[in-house]
Amino acid sequence: MTHDYFMQQALALARQALNKDEFPVGCVVTYEGRVVAHGERIHTRQSVPSELDHAEILALRRVETLPPDMDRSRMTLYATLEPCLMCFGAILISGIGTLVYAYEDAMGGGVGCDRSVLPDLYRRNGLRIVPDVGRKESLILFQSFFNRPDTTYWRDSLLSTYTLSQMCES
Repeated sequence: MTHDYFMQQALALARQALNKDEFPVGCVVTYEGRVVAHGERIHTRQSVPSELDHAEILALRRVETLPPDMDRSRMTLYATLEPCLMCFGAILISGIGTLVYAYEDAMGGGVGCDRSVLPDLYRRNGLRIVPDVGRKESLILFQSFFNRPDTTYWRDSLLSTYTLSQMCES
């Protein structure tokens, strides 16, 4: 199984979210070649959108219910959007060994932070980061979301402007 294979599963969850008019973020967590947890973004269509119900957080809540003897450092989290600082911090604390994401979050992505200046809890995590897996497919989903006339979530934001300015390469 490859990163592309599991990212396709995260993208399928993002499509489900988009079909519900939600922000198109999907996430799967794998362990020993199988999906053990998943999540998709919810509650962005509310009059006051939730900023806690991120796909990664929902997936990590499911990881917490797994047997404690499962080595978290051997888990890989796949997300269709670069995790924000909240999600990135939660991923670091969870002990997950690898993060793979599809599309960079130009407005709120957290993976570029300098971990060397963070407190020990975050700095010592050996998290491996793999960007741009499934980027084109994820970009298309976000462009579709931001092009919808009834979209209000992050409309006219830096992420929206950046996303709509991107060209999809063949």
